[in-house]
Amino acid sequence: MTKQTEYLVTQRPNRSPSHPGALLRDTVLPALGLSVSEAARQLRVSRQTLHRILAGTHAVTPAMAVRLGKFCGNGPELWLRMQQAHDLWQAQEQLRDELPHIPTYQTAA
Repeated sequence: MTKQTEYLVTQRPNRSPSHPGALLRDTVLPALGLSVSEAARQLRVSRQTLHRILAGTHAVTPAMAVRLGKFCGNGPELWLRMQQAHDLWQAQEQLRDELPHIPTYQTAA
């Protein structure tokens, strides 16, 4: 079993982390020389499902992360971390004006 490197973000980036679909669209599929239709067939999902992920309009679900991890040989965790980083940044951006009005409590947990 190989040890995976964990990269922790200590400061919020000024721009949104890339959607995992962008990595698939811009790097993975071109490197493999695969069309969206062929990649969808090999992943055993519909072309529309894969296209929505590539377009960044739909999230990579845990089930899709398992498929992508197998397909790319790098495991599902990378795909879920990328999706989580993207989603978290988007949520923080959308709530930016509200967050200062929410109190912060320190708990023993």
